[in-house]
Amino acid sequence: MKMRSSPMRGPSSPGVLPQAEKELREAFLTEAARIPGGELLNRCIQCGTCSGSCPVTYAMDYSPRQVIAMFRAGAIEPLLRSRTIWICASCYSCTTRCPADIKITDLLYALKRIAIEKKIFPRRFPVYVLSETFTDMVRRHGRNHETGLLLRFFLKTRPFKLLSMAKDGLALWWHGRMPFKPRKIRGLEGLRRIIAKAETFDRPQEPVEHDNLTDTVGYSAIMEPWGRRAADHENGRRPPRRRLATVL
Repeated sequence: MKMRSSPMRGPSSPGVLPQAEKELREAFLTEAARIPGGELLNRCIQCGTCSGSCPVTYAMDYSPRQVIAMFRAGAIEPLLRSRTIWICASCYSCTTRCPADIKITDLLYALKRIAIEKKIFPRRFPVYVLSETFTDMVRRHGRNHETGLLLRFFLKTRPFKLLSMAKDGLALWWHGRMPFKPRKIRGLEGLRRIIAKAETFDRPQEPVEHDNLTDTVGYSAIMEPWGRRAADHENGRRPPRRRLATVL
């Protein structure tokens, strides 16, 4: 019998994940373990503070609260095919206001890295092409080249759209706002060496223990850690809040 999954319900058999979903889940947990404080994912109480704080929730397929709920339900592939991870504004409002100190923004970045690696993208929403093109521009020139970025983006996604934008593009070029020839920064080779060296490093890690996080589906993944947190709260012991020092 073939296992089917629903974007909101996950696998049809509770607690049983298809092989493809298991691989995506393992990849996500590996990325989450590299994030300082990533293990706090299992403390989510679905209060919705993250969704209420997000300024772009209205444009997302799934709110930040739903992202964690879908992970628990075993529905990571629908998340990778959604617009949510690409629309995130990286304002970190969800992270700073989360009562459980969950690094929600960084977890969305983890999903984005997996989507790029696995080449799982949303349909008719080619923002990932813009991301890849921009990164390539910076590698080539050390800075963004707006004309080249627009040309390459629309040639890959909507080539006929360029015809309707030609008049505006010529006007911008006439006023010196859109140069045709890219300009490279000084010390470009040094920048490339820095990027190449940085890519050999792994992201900072903290020693973490995944008690129920690796294979568990559903709310049982959070009961024990949250129970310890509730007991600490009743005894007057509150864990220190962690502040994110760097923005990726």
